Amino acid sequence: MPVIFLLFAVIMSACGDKTATDTASSPSASAGASASVSNTGTATYESELGPVEVPAHPQRIVALTNAPNVLSLGGTLVGVDEWTNKNPLFKDKLNGVEVVSEDKLEKILEVDPDLIIADAGSKNIDKLKEIAPTVAYTWGKRDYLAQQIEIGKLLNKEKEAQAWVDDFKQRAQAIGQEIKAKIGKNATVSVFETDSKNFYVFGKAWARGTEILYQAMGLNMPEKVKADALGPGYYTLSPEMLSDYAGDYLVLSRSSEGDNSFMQTETWKKIPAVKNGHVIEIDTEASTYSDPTTLEYLLNIFKEGFLK
Repeated sequence: MPVIFLLFAVIMSACGDKTATDTASSPSASAGASASVSNTGTATYESELGPVEVPAHPQRIVALTNAPNVLSLGGTLVGVDEWTNKNPLFKDKLNGVEVVSEDKLEKILEVDPDLIIADAGSKNIDKLKEIAPTVAYTWGKRDYLAQQIEIGKLLNKEKEAQAWVDDFKQRAQAIGQEIKAKIGKNATVSVFETDSKNFYVFGKAWARGTEILYQAMGLNMPEKVKADALGPGYYTLSPEMLSDYAGDYLVLSRSSEGDNSFMQTETWKKIPAVKNGHVIEIDTEASTYSDPTTLEYLLNIFKEGFLK
């Protein structure tokens, strides 16, 4: 499996984008995580690993996961994972922020965090707790919107997070209705990605805008995609299989720096959606999260791409 997919577990822990209706996803929007603010400048956050005493208003956050969610709420980062650091959407927001990892604890010590956000599967959770209060999240436990609200609770900004969620759902649904009116209520959409060696088709909770298209907008997924990608989240394809999984419209996630010669092949050109000019391209590097910044970016692309 290509390196990009070996990195998915790390990347997607930041996305928190499993859906509550997938059998394979089976998240639980959570029974009760919250933060109770005390008069000492701290708050008790009821995390999935138990209560954690955290700063009521953290000022030096190390986010090994969920960094985009933190940035969307104006959280102050002093350390971030390398994949968020490489994302073009966050470049300007991460000036001066150190790239850190759980495997180099001395680097985390150097930035002197007052809060650490980590993956619940981290092998160094106990060591991270010795450095600063550490809150861990399990990828897929909450859907992409519930995860944003959860970060809001942690940062004492739940109202802001909830307000964005409510507004985004309303706007995305309205745009979805416009799109259905234009392309037809039965039209199907597939989300493909290539890493220059393999192709992948995605279900409805694997970033790349899948949450917007299939959940928020309610657009249709081809039956073959439902059968093979909905449960596991994605499905690997050979070039010869692309037509079988292609919807009436395609969203193509690709890197501008990768080998895109496949787009000149007859195999690609013969796909009906390609022949009809029904392809919307997105930048892979900017599309692998499901936080508000990424979702707003992709929502605008989809609005223009489908309604132009």
